[in-house]
Formats: sequence, structure tokens, C-alpha cells
Amino acid sequence: MKYPVILLFLLISASAFAQKSEKPLVQFTGVTRNSDSTKVIVPYVNVTNVTEHKQVYTANYEGYFSFVAHEQDTIRFTSVGYAPVTVVIPANVTNKSLIKNIDMKPQIINLPVFRVFPWATTDEFRKDFLEKKIADDDLEIARKNLSFASIHALEATMPRSGAEIFNAQDMHNNIVNSHSITNPLFNPFAWGSLIRDITAGDKSSSN
Repeated sequence: MKYPVILLFLLISASAFAQKSEKPLVQFTGVTRNSDSTKVIVPYVNVTNVTEHKQVYTANYEGYFSFVAHEQDTIRFTSVGYAPVTVVIPANVTNKSLIKNIDMKPQIINLPVFRVFPWATTDEFRKDFLEKKIADDDLEIARKNLSFASIHALEATMPRSGAEIFNAQDMHNNIVNSHSITNPLFNPFAWGSLIRDITAGDKSSSN
């Protein structure tokens, strides 16, 4: 009983192989493109012949591929970021050559929102929250800007205005003039006082 079963299995396998080998060969050629814009090439797409024990080919950097397959073989195109495309080679291909461009649709996957917090536990969050410095309001900001320390710091860094420079120079000139010593020889009032003193001295001498 054992040998007839093995013989029957071999016959079935040989028949299936013969039927499969009877399928004509086809040169399958094409270019992988973006379905949203046919001018955009999708490079390095994996091309898998599912029928032929998952034989794998790869399109080049220009999206071009070309390989030999059988009629009615199932071909699968896959690439990261694009939805898979499955193509079945039709029967009775003319000239044993099939040229077909593969349009691949971009696949957008919306991932769920993931929030990263710097606190390992709720106790750490509570501690940081209680120690957090609250931002100043408008009144507090104005009080700090008008404080003596802030104004003094601004005075030390801000340049002088034109009016301040003029007033300082005028004050400097007044101080210099008030402390300057003038020559009495060039003062007519001093000469008059000198003559009066000399006259008064002569009169006192005669008396």
C-alpha cells in the first residue's frame, strides 16, 4: 500500500509541474510611479513573484524593473510609505512581452498622540508644580521697571541726550567762570578804584 501512494504522489507532482511549465514565459517590464503625480518616480520598490515561490526583484533608483515571469503569475509591489499593489500577468500576451507602469498610492498612517512628561511619578509633578514660579503680572512688571535699581542701571548704560550734554556743558562753564581770577589791569572799574584810593591817600598825607 505504501508504494502505490508514493507513486501516485509523484505522478500528481509531475503533472502539476508539467502544467506549470507549459505556461509561456513573459518579459515583464515597467516603471514604478507615484499615483498622485505620474512624474514622481518611486525607487527601489520590492517586486515579489508570489506564484514562483516568492521570488523577489528590486526596481532601480529610477523605478525601472524587468524580469521574466509566466503568464497568470501574481506579482506584488511593495515599498515603505506606499500601499501594496498586486498585478496578475494576463494570458496570451502578445510578443511574449508585457510593459506596464505601476502606480503606487502613498499610504499615510496617523499614529496616536503620545505625550512625554519629564516626571516619573505624580509626587515629582506635584513638587515641581508647587515650586513653580508664577509669571509677574503687569503691575509687578511696572513696579520692577520703575524701581531705583532698575533706573540706576539704565542711567549707567544709556547714552546722554543732547539736552543733558548742553546743560552739563553750560554748568561747567559757569563754574569755571565763577572761580577764575581776572587780571585787574584789564578792568576799568579797578582802575577807577585805584585812582580814588591814591587821591584819598594824598589828601590824608597833606592833612
